[in-house]
Amino acid sequence: MRYDELEAAILRLVVGADEDDLRVFGLETVTRLVRQELLDTAADDELTEDAWAALTSARENVRTADATELRAQLVRIDEGILADGDLDQGVVTVITALEHWTTYLEENQRWELYELAIRSVVEIDFQVSADLDDVLATPEMAAEYARIERLLTAGLRPPSPEET
Repeated sequence: MRYDELEAAILRLVVGADEDDLRVFGLETVTRLVRQELLDTAADDELTEDAWAALTSARENVRTADATELRAQLVRIDEGILADGDLDQGVVTVITALEHWTTYLEENQRWELYELAIRSVVEIDFQVSADLDDVLATPEMAAEYARIERLLTAGLRPPSPEET
């Protein structure tokens, strides 16, 4: 599958998903994209102390915080960016994921979850450098697409015998 085909497939999954599946997908994906491991290479001087505290709070509470709480943390983070347009890739990934999730919570637009899914794919691509003509050739990319598909279609599948 080419990269543009992957993007189109993810868009179809997001558009076709029911609301419950979207919420579960969003929570699982944002949680994956705000993990500490992504911040391990960031320099302390990229953000102010207050911005780091806000980022930590947002990360730790992302599954339970409402849009208002997360937006307040994002404002603090934004005000405390010290790096001049050259933030660590992990910091960018975490902030971007928080932004898409927060905007989804505020506006309930599926597009934000599509963007979250793409950020998740990009984060894996950053680690494994997938071939743009066959993005699912690496096990990591294939697993991420399978995760996205499973979460976004859970409500469309009949229950398994174990679930009945």
